[in-house]
Amino acid sequence: MSVSSPPRPLNVALVGNPNTGKSTLFGALSGLRQRTGNYPGVTVEKKIGRTEFHGRPFNLVDLPGTYSLAPRSPDEMVAVDVLLGRRADVEPIDVVLCIVDAGNLERNLYLVSQVLELGLPTVVALNMVDVAKGKGLTLDLDRLRQQLGVPIVPVQANRGIGLAELKKILSLAAESQPRVAESPFPEPFVREVEALAARAPAGGNEPLPRYLLERLLLDTSGYLASSGIAGIDESLLAAVKAARARLATAGLPVPAVEAMSRYAWAGKVLTGVVERPTERKPTLSDRLDRVLTHRVWGTLVFVFVMLLLFQAVYYVPDVTGANWALDNLKVLAGDGVASVVSEGALRSLLVTGVIEGVGGVVVFLPQIFTLFFFIALLEDCGYMARAAYLMDKLMSRIGLSGKSFIPLLSSFACAVPGIMATRVIENRRDRLVTILVAPLMSCSARLPVYALLIAAFIPAQAYAGGWITLHGLVLFAMYSIGIVVGILLAWILKKTFFRGPTPPFVMELPGYKLPGIWIVLHRMFEQGWAFIYRAGTLILAISILVWGLAYYPHDPAAIPTSLLARQAELQQQAASAEEGQSAVKDELAAVEGEIAGAYLESSYLGRMGKLVEPVVRPLGWDWRLGCAAIASFPAREVVVATLGVIYNLGEGQDENSTQLQETLQQATWAGTDRPVFNIPVALSVMVFFALCAQCSSTLAIMRRETGGWRWPAFTFVYMTSLAYVAALLTYNIGMWIAS
Repeated sequence: MSVSSPPRPLNVALVGNPNTGKSTLFGALSGLRQRTGNYPGVTVEKKIGRTEFHGRPFNLVDLPGTYSLAPRSPDEMVAVDVLLGRRADVEPIDVVLCIVDAGNLERNLYLVSQVLELGLPTVVALNMVDVAKGKGLTLDLDRLRQQLGVPIVPVQANRGIGLAELKKILSLAAESQPRVAESPFPEPFVREVEALAARAPAGGNEPLPRYLLERLLLDTSGYLASSGIAGIDESLLAAVKAARARLATAGLPVPAVEAMSRYAWAGKVLTGVVERPTERKPTLSDRLDRVLTHRVWGTLVFVFVMLLLFQAVYYVPDVTGANWALDNLKVLAGDGVASVVSEGALRSLLVTGVIEGVGGVVVFLPQIFTLFFFIALLEDCGYMARAAYLMDKLMSRIGLSGKSFIPLLSSFACAVPGIMATRVIENRRDRLVTILVAPLMSCSARLPVYALLIAAFIPAQAYAGGWITLHGLVLFAMYSIGIVVGILLAWILKKTFFRGPTPPFVMELPGYKLPGIWIVLHRMFEQGWAFIYRAGTLILAISILVWGLAYYPHDPAAIPTSLLARQAELQQQAASAEEGQSAVKDELAAVEGEIAGAYLESSYLGRMGKLVEPVVRPLGWDWRLGCAAIASFPAREVVVATLGVIYNLGEGQDENSTQLQETLQQATWAGTDRPVFNIPVALSVMVFFALCAQCSSTLAIMRRETGGWRWPAFTFVYMTSLAYVAALLTYNIGMWIAS
């Protein structure tokens, strides 16, 4: 008896303009069976969802939102290559699902016309029909189906309406023969494309798809010509140039002919389809936009929203107890390992290198989740597009567009997701400038350094009846430093290395709507996992490396014999004493802290700290601060724990440790009674960490996003140099004022 093999999964590509609900529909169709990754060689994310319709398995490929299938960057080329079946990492597409906004059909049909030319079975999902109805639009869907020639399914993706019908139509479309689309271009243009297609490919290469030849003829930017696609040679480019000249003579200049032809085609398709109200009544979105996009009132609302956002990032994890839970989980994990692994290198590796290293990243996960929750909330309700519109006027003055605003905003929580968010910027120059500036925004990892030193050395003074405190002003200044320097640097980069015109900022303002809570939560967890995976794996490797430098050579000869003898004596007393147990344990902890500090001083890391002391001494630092700066390379928050070990307090110290604050206040230079720390020194340390590039995960993400180590190396050098000079000026000016 033969057993029939399961049917082959059908591959459906989802394409659509931004703000048409494409990602919402993708999530509704695929549910939780999704996986994300990166297409090899490019930075755009690949989202694939697996599902089943009417007994047939489907793979849903969510392509980047785009207004046109006209590739101008490697990321945009991905969508074209996937649809043409030119990528080995994605199975050939069986059906294209175009998501269009029912309230803006003419502009959305521009992309649909390009998809139809690919010759693939196509289904149109007419999304947001409720919004179109609210605008007073009446659509004749039967006539639209007849004139467009493809199945059309009205849906409301955010409410799951129409999904059953859409699944049925997709199943049927996969088995149907696609309709041969009529070209929207005039006859002379079609003849030129056919002439190019008739040419024999050079060097035995496969002939270029007709669609790519059409794009090559229309692409006056030169991107496709220099993209290295096999089959594009000097002979073909010469033929393309001659064809453009003939079209210009015929009154059909490229690329203008495409916009004229496709919009004329869209107008013909929509004839008799859309009935508009004779008088357009202002909608709720119109009334809200009068305030939210106003130069004055909109800016005030934006500042208020951002204030609430950052307050939430700092306070929600504390109020919910998430930080407390993760801190305790890290402690329990360390104690659990310590209870089953005997004292030695392995225990230290697992507790200090692995648990503390990974914990140093995971402990900031609540802030990351909180940030992405509120950003997803603002995006889904439609406000974030207004914020980018408002910020475009400011960003354009430094040569960037409003699209750089969201990545820079995200960087205040962590530069890793902020740099990942630059994928929405089409212009490569602007994208690189935003990536290079993003690490200057004070991320949450810098907060422990600020909190410790402000609490220990900045006087607790209050003004305006207690509403304004000196502590708050200093913290605000630390965040402002990164913003001001970032603006100046972006302006300098745009005037030098990345000189070029400011790109026009084109963004559709979507209608306001209630955000879908499951969509928001999905985005939050998706970005949170991406942060853990991309940042945490590298942090673990670097943490183990730093642990090795801080642990070895671990020579007992470096520890005074009297200290070791006292430790043994106290351990014996702690094991047998019944009274004064607490006092004995406290003294034992103090002695073990001194031993840990002595081991660190004699370690490779300690030796490196002493080696760089002549370099950091002009900043007011001693070798211990230099050692902490070196140890902070994997993550800035390591500084606080490293200071705890260096000052003989043992591991586990945090920014709220009163004992650590008091120890820093009493610290003196070796062999003298001169304090190491004062206000100028504390400020110089904070300024250094506000501007330095001590974050290996950020540099690693930069390498992934830029395709090499050139720009991460440039960032590390310029930020570290900038941080040193700024800390030097801060210390010397502070000492001059104090004198």
